[in-house]
Amino acid sequence: MSDITIPGGRIRSFVERIENLDIELQELNEQKKEVFSEAKSEGFDVKILKEIIKLRKQDKDERDERESLLDLYMRAMEAETPQKVAKAA
Repeated sequence: MSDITIPGGRIRSFVERIENLDIELQELNEQKKEVFSEAKSEGFDVKILKEIIKLRKQDKDERDERESLLDLYMRAMEAETPQKVAKAA
């Protein structure tokens, strides 16, 4: 057998801390669902709220660049005229 000792108490401490964090995350996620549910019951579109949250997390320059590219691509698609497809007789 090896002379290496494993600090079981330290391992247990890490595991228990991680387990407690998992429980806290579950509780926070449940609270988040409740807030979205409340917003939905008041007539707000949850998908739009989630999009706003996503956008607010982005850097302003990153968000501006993304919006510019989106606008550019949309304009390019609208400017392109669809080609007519010949029908088989």
